[in-house]
Amino acid sequence: MRLDLYLKASRLVTRRPLVRELCEAGKISVNDSPGKPGKDVHTGDRIKLIRAGSVVEVEITAVPTTKQVSKVDATGLYRTISEEPFDRDLL
Repeated sequence: MRLDLYLKASRLVTRRPLVRELCEAGKISVNDSPGKPGKDVHTGDRIKLIRAGSVVEVEITAVPTTKQVSKVDATGLYRTISEEPFDRDLL
């Protein structure tokens, strides 16, 4: 599944155009390499996401077979590894 579709299905990012913007700004990485919206992601991949004043790192535990996933099932698609506050002034 594409990175942008996965992030939307897992509800880590609300909209696909926002995924593109975050990737272009260098705020998403997959397995420590720059993220691109069309990159294929698989179970076991690690995604690091800088958003809303925090840095979140998750590991993909499941890839959905459909583009839409219920809110209850969305949280089961990943495991949070770390979540740290992010100081925007450091940029």
